[in-house]
Parts: sequence; structure tokens; C-alpha cells
Amino acid sequence: MDAIILQVLNGLDKGSAYALIALGLTLIFGTLGVVNFAHGAIFMIGAFVAVTLNRLLSLSYVTLDPSQKNFLGQPLEVKNAYVVSWFGDSFGNGLINWSVPIAIVVSIPVMLALGFAMERGLIKHFYHRPHADQILVTFGLAIVLQEIIKAFYGANPIPAPAPEAFRGSFDFGVWLGFRPNAIIYPYWRMVYFLFSGIVISGVFAFLRFTTFGMVVRAGMADRETVGLLGINIDRRFTIMFGIAAAVAGVAGVMYAPINSPNYHMGMDFLVLSFVVVVVGGMGSLPGAVLAGFLLGIVESFASMNEIKSIIPGIDQIIIYLIAILILLTRPRGLMGRAGVMED
Repeated sequence: MDAIILQVLNGLDKGSAYALIALGLTLIFGTLGVVNFAHGAIFMIGAFVAVTLNRLLSLSYVTLDPSQKNFLGQPLEVKNAYVVSWFGDSFGNGLINWSVPIAIVVSIPVMLALGFAMERGLIKHFYHRPHADQILVTFGLAIVLQEIIKAFYGANPIPAPAPEAFRGSFDFGVWLGFRPNAIIYPYWRMVYFLFSGIVISGVFAFLRFTTFGMVVRAGMADRETVGLLGINIDRRFTIMFGIAAAVAGVAGVMYAPINSPNYHMGMDFLVLSFVVVVVGGMGSLPGAVLAGFLLGIVESFASMNEIKSIIPGIDQIIIYLIAILILLTRPRGLMGRAGVMED
């Protein structure tokens, strides 16, 4: 039982990332009808916002400390962070320690601006083009963004540590009445799961309970009628593209301590996230979230050594096998709507 619970937790962790990226993809497709293959690159850029802020806050200058000597009896060179010298030891080190959560605040305007620039500068020209054209141009954009990150940050993963308070693990099993050390789970992975739940709930609440969200949902259902009412639906859809980019960006920021960011992490998540979107149903926000967590849990169980010893490599293909089975029985996905991508 403890092994099953651990795999469920691991699955929720993976599913959180899948669901957040798939949610943004579905927002873009549902509002603009665009298949955005650059969305994984936005997730990657969000992770590198965390890396960049950590580097900026850690910028240091070198001084000589007479109280410390090297083996030659000379004063040692000591690095001092600028933020520590400016704001004091406690507050300055706190900024460095909490750089990843602070990066969430920084990433939101950055990702909104990036989303607006992508939509207004490139993607708006492909609204009425075939989906194949949209895939080609956004995939090309993803490669460009990936190579820019590689040129500035290099090809090796760059760590972005979580705050010290969340770097360890806790005994989750004791809470459930198991023996001590039965289920040890990292703090930050649980934080990521809770954070994803807050973001997903916030997006659904925004679309359901705000006037802006209601107009957007109406535009997703019947764009022409909403436009005839005198509402500038195109402007609202542009804002939704920015919001979708912000969702992917903050997902990348919070994922940075789990998996050190590298230039190809966006592509790693992109294919899986599109599988999630298709399984959930193209254009269905609840379907994207449901499929994200479902496939994350299935993948987690398939990665168990007991399973891999019976079927080697099953963890690499299980998501695609599940997708095939679901699409054979439900061609529109779990919660897909009639008429979406069926023309």
C-alpha cells in the first residue's frame, strides 16, 4: 500500500506539470483555434526566469578578509553578494534563498509580454491558415527560442534551488498511519502539486465568474455572434494568449527546482502535453486537466521496477498506448466536443 501511495504522489507531481502546460495549450486552441507548438518553449523560458533571477540576486564582488588566512598567511578572498551588502545579511540572504518564489512575480509580466508579442507579431497571421501551417511556424519558433536559450545559458542544466525550508523530505506515511520512513516525499514536489491546484482553480474561476471570462467562453462557442454585439473579441483573445503564456511560465518557474532547467526541457514536455490535450479532448479545459493527472499517474506506475522487469521500456510508451486506446474508443477524447478539428 505504501508503494502504491508513493506512485500516486509521483503521478500527481508529473500530472501537475502536464495539466498546467495542457491547460495553456487548450486555452490558446479554444480561443484562437491555433495549434501552438511553441508552448513548451514558453514553459522553458519560465524556468529560465527563475535561473536568471537567482543569478542576478547572487551577483557578488570580492573583498579581502584579514580575519581569514590562506596557507601562505595572506588574507582570503571572500565573495559578498550585492543584495546582502545593500539590504543587510538577513534580508539579502532571504532574497537569494527565496529567489524561485520571487521569480513567480517577475515571470508574470515577462510571460504576458512574451505572449502578447508572439500573438500580435506572428501567430495572428496564421488564424485562418491550415493547422499544418500553424504547427510548422510555431514549431520553428520553438526551435528559435530554444537555440537563443542555449546560446545565452549553454547546453548544461542549471540548478535553481528551492528555498531551504523546502529542500528536504517529509514522512508522508506517518500522517496516514504507516510505519516511519515508509513514504518519504520531497517538500517541494508537494508544494508544486498544491501550487498547480491553485493556478488551475484560479483559471477556471476567472473564466466562470468574471465578466471577461464569460465573454471569452461565449466567444469560444460563437465568435461571430459575440463580435456582432460590439465586443472586441480579438483583443480579449489576445489577452487570453498572454494569460496562457503566463500559466506556462509560472509552471516552469516552480518546476525549476524539481528538474534543473536546460534548453530542451520545453520540447521534452511539449509532445507529452499535446498527447494530454488530445486525450482530454481538443478545446476542453476540464478534459486537459483530467487527462494530465490521469496520464501522470499511469506513467508513474509504469516506471516501477516491478512493472519494468515484466515489460522493459513500458514507462517510455505507456502514455502513447493509453492515448491510442482512448482515441480508439472515444475519437474526440475524454471530454472533447463535436466539430473541433473535424472539418
